[in-house]
Parts: sequence; structure tokens; C-alpha cells
Amino acid sequence: SASFSPDGTRVVSASQDGTVRVWDAATNACVGTLEGHTRSVQSASFSPDGTRVVSASQDGTVRVWDALTNACVATLEGHSDDVRSASFSPDGTRVVSASGDTTVRVWDAAATFASVPMLEGHTRAVNSVSFSPDGTRVVSASSDQTVRVWDAATFSCVATLEGHTE
Repeated sequence: SASFSPDGTRVVSASQDGTVRVWDAATNACVGTLEGHTRSVQSASFSPDGTRVVSASQDGTVRVWDALTNACVATLEGHSDDVRSASFSPDGTRVVSASGDTTVRVWDAAATFASVPMLEGHTRAVNSVSFSPDGTRVVSASSDQTVRVWDAATFSCVATLEGHTE
């Protein structure tokens, strides 16, 4: 996984070596190595303001990092299997994560990093997750061949999209 910072000056990448790296997009130099995960890192992305990075790992955790100091500011635990995807809400106040445990979690990234109730309904691993541009919905894609749309305020499933065959 790799993504640009909101201003396009940096790139963050996730690796099977268990690290997250931050790169200067102009010079191609590594400007930070974020270490702490104990297994492969599946995804990494910047917060909307570019000050933080969120990463998801096979070690079952989500980590939030300070993008300038490279320090881990929070380790989010609660999934019972590998975490495959994580991203910030458009306003940066929440993080959403998807796991092999078939659940989606939404975390308060503004203060305590507490998890709200799990979003349950998928019957197999959840591989990808993100917020809608206005932050009112969460979308998740699963190995159960469905895509689910969730209300980000009530945490209820508002649509199940079916049609994929693999």
C-alpha cells in the first residue's frame, strides 16, 4: 500500500517487513521509518491535514503515527485477526479499520482513540474500508463477495451491494 500526503509532498508506504516509510516526493529520499508493528503492514495513509499516518497490520493492530516526529501516538487494539485496511475520516476525527475477523471498527481519532461498536454483517474477511467524502458513510469490501455501506453515525448497514462472483 502507498499513498500521497494531501499536499503531494510526501508518500507513505506499507511493507511486509513490518515497517511504514515516509518519503519525500521531490527527492525520493526516505524521511522516516515508522517501526512498531510486529508483522506485515497491509495499508498506510495520511490524515487529511497530513500531520498523522494510520497503518493496519497483520499483527491485529492499527497504529496512528505523528508524521513529523515518526512517533507512534496510539496503538488501536480490538480486532481478533489481522487488520487489512485503515483510513481517516475526511475531517480527521475518526479512523475506520477492516479486519480478517469479519468486522469493521470506527475509532475516535480526535481524543481517546476508543472504538465504537463493531460494524458486523460480513461473513468473511473484510479487505478494504473507507469513509465517504462527507464522512457520513463507511464502505467496506469483503471476501464474502459483498460491499456494504454503513451509516457512520448509527453504525447500521444501509446497503449491501452484491454481484461480484469472486
